[in-house]
Amino acid sequence: MSQELRAVDWAGNGLVLIDQTLLPHRAETVAVRDVDTLVDAIQRLVVRGAPAIGAAGAYGVAIALLQGEREGWTETETREAVARVRAARPTAVNLMVCVDRVMTRFAEGIDAVLAEAAAVQREDVEANRAMGGFGADWLLKRVGEDRPLRILTHCNTGALATAGWGTALGVIRELHARGRIEVVYADETRPLLQGSRLTAWELVQEGIPHYVQADGAAAGTILRGEVDAAIVGADRIAANGDTANKVGTVGVALACADAGIPFLVAAPTTTVDLSTPTGDAIHIELRGEDEVLEWGGVRTAPAASRGHNPAFDVTPGRLVTGLVTERGVLEVAAGQLPGEHLK
Repeated sequence: MSQELRAVDWAGNGLVLIDQTLLPHRAETVAVRDVDTLVDAIQRLVVRGAPAIGAAGAYGVAIALLQGEREGWTETETREAVARVRAARPTAVNLMVCVDRVMTRFAEGIDAVLAEAAAVQREDVEANRAMGGFGADWLLKRVGEDRPLRILTHCNTGALATAGWGTALGVIRELHARGRIEVVYADETRPLLQGSRLTAWELVQEGIPHYVQADGAAAGTILRGEVDAAIVGADRIAANGDTANKVGTVGVALACADAGIPFLVAAPTTTVDLSTPTGDAIHIELRGEDEVLEWGGVRTAPAASRGHNPAFDVTPGRLVTGLVTERGVLEVAAGQLPGEHLK
């Protein structure tokens, strides 16, 4: 079952990461004992999902310390290696927050660093389970239906994207446990089909009925009245409630607003960045052009064409019906802003 999955796990003297680029057809792991391998794993989406990246970054401090001891690094060189891990993906704030938290124990040595990283991982699982309950309660009250619900989700927000259990998918799992899921529409999701490969795989493990659909089908599915609510995750949430998530999310939010159905964002408080006032200040990662100009290594666009490939988009807070964290639900579109309530 996916609640037993650990996308990020510490084993002895290094990290073990589930290689999410190979799922669902191959279940393999990557052993990480050096900073280069960790940075590469984060950038290639071997490990992905803001909370999972945060956990990997937390343990990345230990990786740097151990590698520095083996290779005779100075303290400055070790800190520079940690900075490389921290900067591996710029949009997801969890990576930076978790690295910074563990670095407060840096001077105490490897045991203290590992203890803090383990605490980051443990607290994320606890937060995910809490938000699952809060989100399910809020959604059932908001929708006000006795029948099972039809839920749309985007990207992957389950155990694979976190330290365990899941954020948006955690809410869906809680609804399923209560017998309140009819079907889930899983958007396939660019750039690496995280929805069709990963979310669908987790839904299969849980026995949750679902359809995989093209990202471009989501708005039409919503506007045809086939969806009761959308639940998504987040990579960074600004103080005003603007939310950066996997590209394609803002179209889902716009369709929900037009259809008058809830658009719920599920994320731990570590994803809320009060130092970022609005979504305009969120750095949007641009991925390589080949991902949109080629398919399976074969050029599909004219040779003269350029590719625009943002990995994320920003949903304005006015479109976020609810933001569920481990502390409860904020109705952002109604004026309950993270900057005022989560300080």
